[in-house]
Amino acid sequence: MSEGGHVETEERADHDGRVGVVVVDHGSRQPDANRWHEEFVRGFRELHRYAAVEPAHMELAEPTIASAFAACVAAGATTVVVVPFFLWPGRHWSEDIPALVSEAAGAHPGTRYLVAAPLGPHPLLADIVDGRITHCLAHAAGESPGCEICAGTGGCAFH
Repeated sequence: MSEGGHVETEERADHDGRVGVVVVDHGSRQPDANRWHEEFVRGFRELHRYAAVEPAHMELAEPTIASAFAACVAAGATTVVVVPFFLWPGRHWSEDIPALVSEAAGAHPGTRYLVAAPLGPHPLLADIVDGRITHCLAHAAGESPGCEICAGTGGCAFH
C-alpha cells in the first residue's frame, strides 16, 4: 500500500476486474454542477480499470445511486464500491448514502458492496488546496489564465 492509503494496482484484493465503482456527490439543481461531477467521473473511468465506473447523485438529479449500481452490475461487477465525493463524514455518509446503497443492492442479490470513506482528511488534499491558492493568486495578478471552473464567473479576482 502506498502512502495515503492508495492501493497500487498489483495489490488490489480483487484482481479479476469485477469491481464496479459508483462515485456519488450530493446532486444539485444547477445542471452545471452535476455536469462537472459527471465529467470528473468520466476522466476517472479513463484512468482506472474497473468493470464499470459510474457517476451518481444522492438526490436532486439523475443518475441515481440505484441506476449507477445497476449499471455496474450490468457491466459484470460482482462487487460495487460506492465512493462519496464528500470531504468529511456526516449524516449523508453515515446514514443517507448507506441506506440508498442498501436499497439499490436489494435488487441485485449476491452482489457485494461497500461505502468507502469520504475524501478528507487525505494527505493529498493539502497539496490540492495549495495548488488552487497558487493558481488563483497568479490568475488574479494577471500571470495565469483562469481555470475552467471560474471562467466568466468573476471568481479568482481581487476585490
